[in-house]
Order: sequence, then structure tokens, then C-alpha cells
Amino acid sequence: MSTAPPSNDLDSLYARLDPADVTSAVSVILKLRGETCDIDCLYCFEKRKEAPGGRRVDAADVHHLSAIFAGRPLAVELHGGEPLTAGQDAVADVLRALAANPNVVRVSLQTNGLLLDDSWLDLFDEHLPGLEISISLDGDARGNRWRVGYDGVPVYPRIVDALRLLERRGRTASLVCVVTPQILGRSEEVIDHLATFPAVTAISLVPCFDSSVLTPTKSAPRRPGTSRTLQAEAISPAGPAWAITPEQYTDFTLAAAIQWVRTGWFRKVKLDPVVSVIRRLRGLRTGSCHFDDLKCDHVFTLYPDGRLGSCDELPWPQAQLTRLPLIRSQQAVRHVQDRSPLLTQARALTSPCVSCDYRETCGGGCMAIRLRHTEAGRADAYCDHRMRLIDGVAALLAQPEHPEGIRCTRLRWRPRHPNQMHDVTAFLNRWDDPTTPRHPARLHTSPLGNINTVGLPGVHEADDLDPRHPQWRDGIEPGVFPLVQAVTEGWGYVTYDSCQGHPAAPGAPQRELAVGILPRNRTEAAEIAARLCRFASLAEAALPPHCTLDIGRSLLTCATSGNRYPVLDVRLMPSPGSRPDDYLAALPTGGRLLADLAERLAHRPAGGDPLRCACPPPCSRPRTPEPLEVCR
Repeated sequence: MSTAPPSNDLDSLYARLDPADVTSAVSVILKLRGETCDIDCLYCFEKRKEAPGGRRVDAADVHHLSAIFAGRPLAVELHGGEPLTAGQDAVADVLRALAANPNVVRVSLQTNGLLLDDSWLDLFDEHLPGLEISISLDGDARGNRWRVGYDGVPVYPRIVDALRLLERRGRTASLVCVVTPQILGRSEEVIDHLATFPAVTAISLVPCFDSSVLTPTKSAPRRPGTSRTLQAEAISPAGPAWAITPEQYTDFTLAAAIQWVRTGWFRKVKLDPVVSVIRRLRGLRTGSCHFDDLKCDHVFTLYPDGRLGSCDELPWPQAQLTRLPLIRSQQAVRHVQDRSPLLTQARALTSPCVSCDYRETCGGGCMAIRLRHTEAGRADAYCDHRMRLIDGVAALLAQPEHPEGIRCTRLRWRPRHPNQMHDVTAFLNRWDDPTTPRHPARLHTSPLGNINTVGLPGVHEADDLDPRHPQWRDGIEPGVFPLVQAVTEGWGYVTYDSCQGHPAAPGAPQRELAVGILPRNRTEAAEIAARLCRFASLAEAALPPHCTLDIGRSLLTCATSGNRYPVLDVRLMPSPGSRPDDYLAALPTGGRLLADLAERLAHRPAGGDPLRCACPPPCSRPRTPEPLEVCR
């Protein structure tokens, strides 16, 4: 068993554009008609920029961009406004130009779907058969209240017609579902409704964090249309009626994730940001810049008048970098980025993330959203929502058959790097099999009481022991043994790591008292999580002043197979503001109290009822889902 701390590297959270890099992709959003659109969604952020419409991004622009980024992968999104208002001839020219450039590895179309018909699909098939189609649809008819034409009439029925057309043509689409108050509290029916369309293979839940919008979008005509009147009526000094909070978005997304698993929709439909979090929890990369280091310096937006800027979600005109005709190389792009106060500010927003337990999973989030929340004095609310989302998805991944654990607010994501065991399967088998041979362990004790294979302070390899091993008692540090004994004998669980806590030494930081628990299966994982939640609720008011209990989820990597196993860790941490000496002095009392509390929780509920989390119960009734194999 071995663990070590991760590095704190800002570049791993927010990578700068490296002109010499030929592997990292850049994303380009082509605003084919700027903000021009055939409908007038009340929450449209693009129209709030008041970008000039009427012109078109053309094939020459595409070739110019491809030349700038020659030698590295280029992902292109046709966007708007509504990109199809550019007309079939103009779009065909752009598609031919994209198909002719070998570094263009992916092309997608973000559309409201209203103009889609057989002739458009024929055009796509002819010029770029691999074009990915994404359609905006905010749930069911009720959820699409804000997606209206200029006459104020909802366009939901026409979007459904587009999805039926794609179904008939054997094409698929992803959906962008903006989460507004119209679908809050209705995650089950919304996910069921969207996933039922045969053409839909992916759903992206996008938060409508628009509380800072206090004025209506300006109207070009002297008399605003019905849609702009509706928009003005929906905006108050407290913000627009379509806005939600980060906490509301997290609640909706986690409830949607439960439904996604319970119903088996995960076999057919990718649900984001849930899949992005799952991939990050598994140590994999994701295509979402909200969870990746390729953020604003790797995302570009081109408007029809030649304006080239960073991500379209950043505030404009601050996000504008230059004009396309003035740029001939990636070095020139990097130069204008270096002079951008907005990108400097965006990168600085990730500085606090380097010391956060969630950094490798969260990836720092969306810079545009973080910027808005920071300017409004609500940066903590955004971070809290990201942490809560990760905690919930980590619970769902560890115990999908018991999704009620997703609502626990005491169990947090606390990764350990690396957290590795030579052979996890063999260790679990040996734990429960008295006939398995047990080889002598290498036990050496440091002057500070650390027991490991080398007898030195700090984090070092330790042999994996079980209670039947003749050296079991000698291999557990005495200050933590009572708690380990309560967990293994009283609770009947498998411990994979423990530490009694140690003062700092040269080259070795202070260590906290800790016990790691390795579930045998998913059902036991759910039971352990519930028991630990109750354990923490009892400990909150009983621990000495300089100690606080932290219970967390992590993953244990098997060095033999490479598989990763969900584990749960109990750590007695220093209270905020406590001095090291005060914490170390309180450790013996805190350790004994935890062992006593663990013994009190050794008995299972009468009648064979399952253990329940001490947090408020979920609002959704439990159901038994199918085994989880996530659609990618």
C-alpha cells in the first residue's frame, strides 16, 4: 500500500496556447451569421452582445483559420444565432472548406432545428457526412417556455418535428437542455421525455446562471416585438425569471443522474456534465473545457465581420483578441492572448484551485461563469456547486444500485495520489479466507512511530495485512488500533490503510489519524457510506476543539490489474486555525472517542433494515437499476 500527495501546478488547470504543440486540439466557434436568428429566445446571451448581423463567415475564413492552426487538431462548431440562416449555398461552401482541411478533426452544428428539412440533410450528406448535429431543446413543452419566436409563440412543436425528421433519416443528435425554473423539480419526467426521442444520443444540461441580467436586450426596431416585451416583463431588479442558482442546478443534475441510471438510459444516452465527472473520477480526459485544462486560451470565436476572440461565453467586447486578417500564425495568436487583460484574469481565477482537493476532477470549471460569480461576490457558491456535483456523482459511481447515497452531504471526494495496492483482489480474498498463506511482513518503526517497510517518517510503502496475519497487531500503529479494531471486528469491514497521526519531520509533513475502508462490493459500499455518515453526525459535537472529522471517497488502484476500486477514508483532521501542537495533543482523546463511537454503531438496525444516511432522505422513491456501464 502506498500514497503520496499530488503536485500543485497551475498549468495543469489552465494550459496556455503553445504554438509548438501539435497534439492538443483547439476549438473554433464559427458564428456564421453573428447573432442573427429566426427565433428570439428570451435568455439568448448572443443577442445581448448586439453583434452586427447580415454578413457571413465564408470558406476563405475557414482556410485562413486552418492555416493559422496548421499541424494541430482543429474542432469546429457552426454556431449563431442560427447558423442555418446563412443559407444552403453559404453553408455548403463552408462545409467543403472544412472537409478539405486535414487538421479539422471534428465539425458540429448547433441549431434550433427549425430550418432542418430533407434538403439540408442531403446537403450535409453530400459535403460533410460526419457532421454532428446538436439541437437546443429545454426539456418538455413546459420547459421550453423561454424558447419563442419573435411573435412570442413557443417553438417546441417545431423542434420536435426536427427530431422526428432525424429519426426518419437514421441520423442522431445531441441535445442542449438549458436548465431554467421551468424544469426544476421535474428531473425524472424531463430526462425521460428527452431520452425517449430515438434520434437523441446525448443530453447536455446547461445552467442558466443569469441572475446578473438586469436589463432587456435592445431591440433594433422602434417598437419591440412580442418576444422582447415578454423578456422585459420577465426581468426584475432581482434578476430574470429564467435564472437559477448553482445550488438549484446541482440538485437538478444529481436528480437527473439518478433517473438516468435507474431507467437504464445510460445505455443509450450520454448525460453531461455527469459523464464528464465520471471520466475525471476515473482519471480520464473529457472533451468539456469545464473539466479540462484546455480552456479559454484554446477556444476561439470568429464573427462574420472578422472579429476573432476567445470563448463566446466570455464578456464581449473584452473577449475580442484581434481581427482575423491581422493574424498569420499561432505565435501571433499567443501574442495577442498575452496582452489580453480578460484572459489574464481568467487564468488567475484558477489560482485558488491548486490547493483544492477537487482540482483534478473539477478542472477549475468554466472561466466565464466563474468570472460572473466572482464579480457578483458569489465565487464560493460556484465552487460549492462543483464540489457537490462531484461528491454526488462519485457516490453514484461507487454504489449505482443504491443511488440514494448521491444526496449525502457529509461524504466528500477526497482523492489520494497515488493510492495503490499491489493486488486488490488477492487482498480481499485473503481477508476472508483463513486458509490462504500469509507471508512475513516487513515492519520497521520510525522514531516518530511510523510503521512501514523502511521505518522512516512520511509516506512510504507498507505491507498489506489482514486480521488473521500473525503480525496484524504489530503492523497497526497503536494510536489508531482501537479504531481499526472497531471497524474490522465491530463493523466487519476491510481496512486497507491506517495511520495514528504523526508530527512533521524534515521532508515529511504532519500526518493525520486516518483509517481507509475497502468495500467488498457495491452493496457494502452503500452500507459503509451510510454508517460513516451517521458516525460523522455523532462525532460533530463530541470531538475535542482542535479536531474535526472528515469522511471521504477516493479510488484505490490495483498495480496488478490497473483496476480502480472505490474506497472510503476516515480522517481526524486539525480544526481550522488549530496549531500543529494543539492538534497533536488532542489526537489521543480524539482517537479514543472515535473508537468508542464506532463501537456504538457496531449493531445493525433491527429487522434487517438497511442502514440509512443521516442526511435528509431523498425525495425520489428508490428503484433497482440495471448494472452501470456508462455510454461514451
